[in-house]
Amino acid sequence: MIKILIADDEKDIRDIVTWYLSREGFEVFAAADGHAAMDIETSHLPDLLILDVMMPGLSGWEIAKTVQRNVPIIFLTALSEENDKINGFKLGADDYISKPFSPRELVARVHAILRRNGKLALSGDVLQFPPLLLEPGTQKVIVNEKVIELSTKEFDFLYFLVRHPHTIFTRENLMVNLWGYDFEGDERVVDSTIKRIRKKIGVAGDFIKTVRGTGYKFEVDKP
Repeated sequence: MIKILIADDEKDIRDIVTWYLSREGFEVFAAADGHAAMDIETSHLPDLLILDVMMPGLSGWEIAKTVQRNVPIIFLTALSEENDKINGFKLGADDYISKPFSPRELVARVHAILRRNGKLALSGDVLQFPPLLLEPGTQKVIVNEKVIELSTKEFDFLYFLVRHPHTIFTRENLMVNLWGYDFEGDERVVDSTIKRIRKKIGVAGDFIKTVRGTGYKFEVDKP
């Protein structure tokens, strides 16, 4: 799983960025100050850093100077003057986003940077777990060479599970990642969605395992 660090002293920003990136399938680490960010950087070696410039402890500038490895960096900051941006790029930043910002735009830029760095597959790449095949770019699902019609939500649900094989998700996890924090339904919507997907994809539905008392996971049985 691709790991991303978001370092910002504003909790609301950390929470919203974490939520948006987590639902894209990234493992997100959050830090409220520069020292905590450096601890995460050295212990978890994230694949991308999102750094606020003005933070307690160490600034985003100082972190960028301190990091010893080649890792993509996005500066996320209220400093929007041209000289600030130039300084950020001189320090090796891959992108510079001024606050206030669009979380969806941030996610798009994260995807673009990770694709350029070879960390992220193109959206059109095929995921294969015979007899199941998924084409994310076209939202096509094929089982035993037969195209299966799924709704957009059903495809998103299946794609999310397939991207995280062997990972156990609680019903609450799945609700947050697939419907969002503000969804007012209950956990039964997860069970009903799983039931529909299993029915539609037939034999491939066996890959979606029920974890008794917890939730679900996608797991391909070993031959």
